[in-house]
Amino acid sequence: METKKIFCARLRELRNSRSVSQMQLANALGLTQNSIAMMERGYRGTTIEKVVLLAKYFHVSADYLLGITDDPTWRGAEEKAD
Repeated sequence: METKKIFCARLRELRNSRSVSQMQLANALGLTQNSIAMMERGYRGTTIEKVVLLAKYFHVSADYLLGITDDPTWRGAEEKAD
């Protein structure tokens, strides 16, 4: 499966498994509901910053979201890196 399809599927799966609506996720991340819908359908790519926001929100690794690994374990540092 290609990276974009994996990202779309995992984003949708994570959101649904936590019973979070697209609107709730969008509001929590400062995005629009439409941008979440477009990411989940694969109509829109995303930025590194948004991948990081999603990984932090769902407490999974960015590698998991991008399909690099099947291990969702979050190993992020607590401090913010700019």
